[in-house]
Amino acid sequence: MCLLLVPLRLAFALFVAMLLNQKHKGLGLYRTLYYVPSIIGGSIAVSIVWKQLFGNKGVVMSLLGLVGIQQKTSLLGNPKTALAVIVIMGVWQFGSSMLIFLSALKQIPYSLYESAMVDGGKPWQVFTRITLPMLTPTIFFNLILQIINGFRVFTESYVITDGGPLDSTLSYVLYLYRRAFTYFDMGYSCALAWVLVAIIAVFTVILFKTQNNWVHYES
Repeated sequence: MCLLLVPLRLAFALFVAMLLNQKHKGLGLYRTLYYVPSIIGGSIAVSIVWKQLFGNKGVVMSLLGLVGIQQKTSLLGNPKTALAVIVIMGVWQFGSSMLIFLSALKQIPYSLYESAMVDGGKPWQVFTRITLPMLTPTIFFNLILQIINGFRVFTESYVITDGGPLDSTLSYVLYLYRRAFTYFDMGYSCALAWVLVAIIAVFTVILFKTQNNWVHYES
């Protein structure tokens, strides 16, 4: 789940941040609206609403029926699509990363873009050679945060699917919770918790060790 959720959330957050970095009317309102999902997205209430939307009699199933796509089971009841629903909900909570990206975009000197325009740089070249390299410290920071959050996914899997169907949405923390409070295997669950800490630490160390190869600082 983490391998899907983290790249998609960061990519979408950067895309929205670049849109909001343009000069348009009402940007303050748009920024607030885009940040709201990050505030309420991980709550039980929103997870219940999400479950209703993608359930057998939900809005999504009704819309699929209107366009001629008939499904015998809901998207949450199909092992092939249930995980995608959870990942989409996670991507929807992109507000925090978006605000961090937006702040970093505003720190990029406009003179760099002016030089690129004078040299006839195309939008894709400007993005890959100016914007993206200048954002690498922020990408590094967001990547660490989102990896930690990705491994901590619990509420969505627990409330919406309870790890099903066929354990297709069973997250690590949900499995840890089951071992501790369903089977009362506290020793095993504590070991799982320490393994999770070790996994996150390994990913963090790898990122710090490799940052010299792809993170560009001003110094």
